[in-house]
Amino acid sequence: MHIISLSEFRANASAMIDRVERGETVRILRHGKPVAELVPAQSSAPEKLPSWKRPIKPLEYQRADGKTLAQLIIEERESARY
Repeated sequence: MHIISLSEFRANASAMIDRVERGETVRILRHGKPVAELVPAQSSAPEKLPSWKRPIKPLEYQRADGKTLAQLIIEERESARY
């Protein structure tokens, strides 16, 4: 782990990113206290979407008589009086 001050990080941000790309962890200190850690990204694990962002699977409902919703609507429209 490489430990640097915030001012050193500001001056050498690109070099620190290079270190992280090589697999190192960089800890950043402000006034001697740790405030952040840069760690290599884990590209091998697929990113999992939260449930509210996943596509909704269509509901597959079938009536006892085998008619679809579209067929019922068509029948209703054909029987309606204008």
